[in-house]
Amino acid sequence: MRFLLDTHVLVRWAGGDESLLPDPVRRALADSTDDVFFSAVTTAELAVESALGKLDVADHLLGTSPDESFTELPLTSAHAAVLAHLPPHHRDPSDRMLIAQALVEGLVLVTVDDSVHRYDVPVSPPR
Repeated sequence: MRFLLDTHVLVRWAGGDESLLPDPVRRALADSTDDVFFSAVTTAELAVESALGKLDVADHLLGTSPDESFTELPLTSAHAAVLAHLPPHHRDPSDRMLIAQALVEGLVLVTVDDSVHRYDVPVSPPR
């Protein structure tokens, strides 16, 4: 499978707090046969939260892969085109960008955010 991690999941995984993630998410991330992506959107979101003093972000989460087996996914104009047509189920711009990326790239979005289930995007863990 091919997964895209949302910000919450990435921070928990990279921070060693994976015990706070649901079992299906932990199993998927531990499976070395799966392709796991993190978004440049997530890195930017973490940088903004850190600059505003809202989140203490470790430097290894900014500018480099938080896990050597993860691949960074840039935000492209193709993603933005899909983003422009997403229904307004959710107002968080970062989450909406991740949803668009998952749709364009054929990725399963790994999240614990229930509001994402309202979109027609594959989500792990499923409801």
